[in-house]
Amino acid sequence: MKNQDVKFTKDTYILAFAVCYRLNSPESFKICTTLREEALIKGDILPRRASCFAVALALNQNQVEKAMSIFSQIMNPESVTCANLNILIHVRSNMLENLIKILQDNIDRNVSLFVKRHMFSEEVLAKVREKLKDSPTLRAKFDEVYGKLHINGQVTICPLDAMLCHVPRDKKPNTLLLKKRTVSQRTLQPLSQSLLTE
Repeated sequence: MKNQDVKFTKDTYILAFAVCYRLNSPESFKICTTLREEALIKGDILPRRASCFAVALALNQNQVEKAMSIFSQIMNPESVTCANLNILIHVRSNMLENLIKILQDNIDRNVSLFVKRHMFSEEVLAKVREKLKDSPTLRAKFDEVYGKLHINGQVTICPLDAMLCHVPRDKKPNTLLLKKRTVSQRTLQPLSQSLLTE
């Protein structure tokens, strides 16, 4: 597409970054980085989902600084996927005290029951537990926070891959576009076949 001078849309960026993430190779990371830099040079605004794929790919390729850089440029990181990626970035960069504080803040927020809270993947929390095995004090704090997250229902078995690949539902149902009018609005009588063919 790039060779044919086709303009990338938001969905195209998401698809391209998702493919690079699935390939998970140094070459795909290079392609992803190049696409991202070209988009920023052009002034295109990358969708959050595309940036999340780029962050996850950078983490998979052990490029923690690059992942932090990409994550810091996400406009609105208030999503479940971003929260889990932020936790992974903190794990990989050994910012363990901040990690515990982030998890604690998610528990202590005084929000209404109607406000959606962040969900944390069991897979991500297992990586946190693995990282904290050498620090008994932080491990004790984490276990306490982990228990509270479970009580609040903020732990999900959904892996990070599934969160990244989740396709959000449209706000508008598309089925209304498919329905054709079969009754006259003026007379409320069925439309004749000749009118339907026109």
